[in-house]
Amino acid sequence: MTANELRTKYLSFFESKGHKIITGASLIPENDPTVLFTTAGMHPLVPYLMGKQEHPAGTRLTDVQKCVRTGDIDEVCDSAHLTFFEMLGNWSLNDYFKKEAISWSFEFLTQHLGFKPEQLNVTVFAGEPGIPADDEAVAIWKSLGIPDERIFRLPREDNWWGPAGETGPCGPDTEMFIDTGKEKCGPDCRPGCHCGKYIEIWNDVFMQFNKTAEGKFEPLGRHNVDTGMGVERTICMMNHLPTVYETDVFQPIMAKIRELSGKEAFTSEAEIRSSRVVADHMRTATFILGDQKGGVTPGNIGANYVLRRLIRSAVRHARQLGIAQGFTEKMAEVVIDEYKHVYPELEENRARVVQELLAEETRFGKTLDEGKKEFDKCISGIRRGNEFRAAKDPNFVPVTQLSGKQAFRLYDTYGYPLEMTQELAREAGFTVDVAGYNECFKAHQELSRANVGSAKSGLAEHSEETTALHTATHLLHKALKKVLGDHCNQKGSNITAERLRLDFTHGEKMTPEQIKAVEDLVNEQIRADLPVTREMMTLDEARAAGATALFTSKYTDEKLSVYTIGKSATDYFSKEVCTGPHVEHTGVLGHFRIKKEESSSAGVRRIKAVLEPKA
Repeated sequence: MTANELRTKYLSFFESKGHKIITGASLIPENDPTVLFTTAGMHPLVPYLMGKQEHPAGTRLTDVQKCVRTGDIDEVCDSAHLTFFEMLGNWSLNDYFKKEAISWSFEFLTQHLGFKPEQLNVTVFAGEPGIPADDEAVAIWKSLGIPDERIFRLPREDNWWGPAGETGPCGPDTEMFIDTGKEKCGPDCRPGCHCGKYIEIWNDVFMQFNKTAEGKFEPLGRHNVDTGMGVERTICMMNHLPTVYETDVFQPIMAKIRELSGKEAFTSEAEIRSSRVVADHMRTATFILGDQKGGVTPGNIGANYVLRRLIRSAVRHARQLGIAQGFTEKMAEVVIDEYKHVYPELEENRARVVQELLAEETRFGKTLDEGKKEFDKCISGIRRGNEFRAAKDPNFVPVTQLSGKQAFRLYDTYGYPLEMTQELAREAGFTVDVAGYNECFKAHQELSRANVGSAKSGLAEHSEETTALHTATHLLHKALKKVLGDHCNQKGSNITAERLRLDFTHGEKMTPEQIKAVEDLVNEQIRADLPVTREMMTLDEARAAGATALFTSKYTDEKLSVYTIGKSATDYFSKEVCTGPHVEHTGVLGHFRIKKEESSSAGVRRIKAVLEPKA
């Protein structure tokens, strides 16, 4: 089965169960400061999962969601883990619960995908003091024919979701694994073990508890189901392939890497790993740059930093495979051609993707050349030191090792992996302090994880403060269009409880007068205490009504939320397609103030602003 066939089967199956097919969201979360990228299908559904508003498509939903997870970029490229992947999902918003979710998962796996029931192993929450074991899920699996010896009861760290913050919605999950047929790695081998015997392909999360500030887990007033099935892993298991890199979505990508390297096959462990890094990272970078929302370019902070790491890691490994400069364009073309029928935004942004990749590849190529000069300088310094000390002490033993700190600096500053530094060192008659390097690298990983962000969802950050700032972002967006011109389109936003950040298309720095004009226009709408109303309509209806719809639906009959800030449907200041939530009247927003206006990337400016109490 191909990825195209799996997507179609999944959506059709859940549509037959009363689910509405909805459009997957952007890779760049619109108003979620807890993550840099969309890591799961639940992100765009947060307001609905929280019960803050009803979803325009109803209480049963299904989609295909682009996801990026980069909590530890350096550990990907095994048989099943990827930085970019597609997640198939179905949701119940206070509708059906465990019996239906588990039964449908079993039905789809066995009757529609052809997995044998004996291949399935499942995990459930074992319970702990204060939280009951998920005996209900166990009973459902047994009723479907899964014997007790293939139902694994695991602790909270394995089979529990949330809360995203200190308090809030949470609950047990049940995970489905395929037994690959490999031998167990030991007596403790079970689903969740990393030996490769069991591969997780589906997860059903049951949000049924609320964690209080006192640490108690109380039943929620509503219950939701959130599920996720990885496309790449599933077709890998269905086609009995050893790794996801042999699946149909990766075949043209891997073929291009072999072509560019001039090798028919990669045989050594180092070559195989490098080819996977290039394939994975170039696919992810292409999707980030080609996202419908845009706004992320290689840089040194947050999502921009992650993108830069991905591209530079791919360049390093491509060099190790003997691939010449300029390969990123060729790799991006393959990825775009492979996916453009599913994600048309890739084709629409093809020129931008190629331009950014080539620019970063060129920048990093120069950095790598500078790194070679730095390596030579380090070796020369050691040799001079040896000569100086030997002249003073005939018994002096020459230093023949590059320090771990020096080796790590070559990696961190110039992009040299340890293996490359070791190879250069051997050629010069030196070794490398690997233990010292690993210490530096461990500290780097901890800092990197903090920078990348690894929160699982945005359920923690939909407070009154962020709701108000979300509404203010709409006012700011429209004010920019009125003051600077209609070319000012949102390219990304990030909202915390303290401030809003909006990236928008504009080619030059705003003048103080323009900034003040925008502030005044926003505050004028706040003083007018305009009502904020929500309507549900199709994309065509929204556009006909004058709504701004930058991030749109691919289903013509899909109902979308349209928020209008104004006196009526025809007398308004702002009208946008948006998931919300928003305040009911602008008068509660206080006073709007722009704190900073700066460049975000070429042709994109960034504003940071706050809401202050009324004077």
